[in-house]
Amino acid sequence: MLAAVTAAVLLPFWWMISLAFTPEGHSVRFIPEQPTVENFQIAVQAANLDTAFANSTLVTVVAVLTNCTVPVIAGYSFAHLPFRGSKPLFYVLLSTVAIPVSVTLIPLFLMARHFPLAGGNDLLGAGGSGLLDSVGGLMLPYLVGTMNIFLSRQYFAGMDRGFAEAARIDGASELRTFAQIYLPMAKPLLALVAVFSFTGVWDDFLWPLVVSASERSVTVQLAITTFAASGNVRYGALMAATILVTLPVLVVFLVNQRSFISGLAEGGIKG
Repeated sequence: MLAAVTAAVLLPFWWMISLAFTPEGHSVRFIPEQPTVENFQIAVQAANLDTAFANSTLVTVVAVLTNCTVPVIAGYSFAHLPFRGSKPLFYVLLSTVAIPVSVTLIPLFLMARHFPLAGGNDLLGAGGSGLLDSVGGLMLPYLVGTMNIFLSRQYFAGMDRGFAEAARIDGASELRTFAQIYLPMAKPLLALVAVFSFTGVWDDFLWPLVVSASERSVTVQLAITTFAASGNVRYGALMAATILVTLPVLVVFLVNQRSFISGLAEGGIKG
């Protein structure tokens, strides 16, 4: 049964690969008779994938770094450094996950448009375009993920507080306790946050569509729509571009697979 389900899931992907290696104008077969890489060359040139890959890579790397820093520290604080009003604040923060993306789209656009001292804006955010049509504007919604704060809080809440108490007795500061004791034990959590952040940013289409206005800020998801924008769709090049865009996600997941699954299980159960 598992083999049958796996085959059914993988069949569309195999058909995509077969179509990508099929020469233009030839009939598509399960295994191409005359496989060619011409579609990949067309995809890179026609869709401007080099610029799109550079933009998406920069935005994704920054998002992964910030989400492996700020939400993890915030989750540790909620779990091990309780303060007055910490629980209500945490639940209010968690409730924002239920807000649809369409509701926050206009406020995010206005924030990017009126960002101070960016894109010709003055200190009050007027006079220019702000972060619109820029890599900085692409990064804006991805810097801190609320769900990553929740996962971090759940993960650290399941850890023994005795480590922190022993460190405080030895005179260690809270930052040193976090960095040298708890953070090394949170590698599965970091892998989980990194994979979630990477896939969420790399695969997003809506926000780049709103904030991008030229090729200088295009992302990979916008680039592959080049082949579907006209009436004559070049399916071979489209599938080739899709494969190239999908490969980084597969590599990141496969490299972090074990830690990702471990962090997902522990972060969802602990606490």
